[in-house]
Amino acid sequence: MNRREFHRHLFSALVTTAAAPRAVLSAQPLRVNGARLNGWLEALSAFGKNELGGVTRPAYGAADVAARSYVLELMRAAGLDTTIDPVGNLVGRVPGQEPRLSAIGTGSHIDSVPEGGRYDGTVGALAAIEVARTLDDAEQRLRHPFEVIIFQNEENGKVGSKALRGEDPARYMDFVTNSGLTVRDGIRRIGGDPDRVQEAVRQAGSMAAFLELHIEQGAVLEAARVDIGVVEGIVGIRRWNVEVHGFANHAGTTPMDRRQDALLAAARLVDAVNQIVRQRPGRQVGTVGSLRAEPGAANVIAGRAQLTIELRDLSMQVIDALFEAIEARARVIGQETGTRFEFRSVYRTEPATCSGVIGAVIDSQARAQGLTTLSLPSGAGHDAQEMALLGPIGMIFVPSRGGISHSAHEYTEPAQIEAGANVLLHTLLHIDASLDA
Repeated sequence: MNRREFHRHLFSALVTTAAAPRAVLSAQPLRVNGARLNGWLEALSAFGKNELGGVTRPAYGAADVAARSYVLELMRAAGLDTTIDPVGNLVGRVPGQEPRLSAIGTGSHIDSVPEGGRYDGTVGALAAIEVARTLDDAEQRLRHPFEVIIFQNEENGKVGSKALRGEDPARYMDFVTNSGLTVRDGIRRIGGDPDRVQEAVRQAGSMAAFLELHIEQGAVLEAARVDIGVVEGIVGIRRWNVEVHGFANHAGTTPMDRRQDALLAAARLVDAVNQIVRQRPGRQVGTVGSLRAEPGAANVIAGRAQLTIELRDLSMQVIDALFEAIEARARVIGQETGTRFEFRSVYRTEPATCSGVIGAVIDSQARAQGLTTLSLPSGAGHDAQEMALLGPIGMIFVPSRGGISHSAHEYTEPAQIEAGANVLLHTLLHIDASLDA
């Protein structure tokens, strides 16, 4: 059963927003404490704060360890029973009124890229805790068990969420992360056990639903002056390391028609990637983010070049078709330049379709609060993408000023964060009242 078929089967349990809910919600709608939530965000930004005004908090580093301790205390104060699972995720849980039901979850991550921003991941992580705190303050318990998950190491490949959905971690345990530690040593440092990570695996269908609030990391919502983004799906991603083999030779004595210039061939491929991706109708994107020539001297024709290619789209079939076209173009370039290309696939994550029914709930709950909405895809990967194998997912976006992310200039207005957290809260309440096992 593929992911889409699995979702169709599971979505039949979720009634439409027009149906009468199974549980009666409070006559006075709950509201999150926006000042408290934004205060937590400000406090969390001190862990790894850099001179640029942003955050450098790579997974497993000292700042990440300290930030996790702070967040763990917030989770406990919100009435969550907390554990650190074997892979190192922080998990908080509240039993439901009906123990037979599967859990509804929400959460995100708190690690950052080097010289990153204060909002990527942390908005969704802390909003999840604020939702738990709001429910606890109101002494309101859901029908379903409720989980808040703070995933470890999202920025270096979604290690925590991939472990939950069952990816074999053996192939990346020795990967050196931005903290300087391997994944294996990092898991130990944050309280997990790399020898027991298989015990963190959850079964398909084990979650009734998973929701993630996140900053958009793009400029669509801001440009359209829209309050809330209803995410249609999360793109799949494939990356390749490419080596171009030519022949290093003297730059002054080798005629132009006798050269096997690896850098020239690589440059032509860079342009080809751009052309091929742009020629196909759709929202797909392609990026060459790294290019290096060897030996790298001004008076030597490059004998070897290395580059990376990344392709993203909501359809893995589109990604694969684009790569086939790029690979075919590389063969032509190789013949014309006397060079040879080697492609090595180094990363693959499947696209995830968000639940249309959950999306309709997000839309209706946002509009009920006087907020405007827009459906859009996510061009970035998220932990919810991995959770889609465990149950139906929904994602809520709030605007990013200037579309800037992974930067010290990343910013979302406090009022926008509060609005997103309230949409998260009421989406969760509606799903809890409407969803059967």
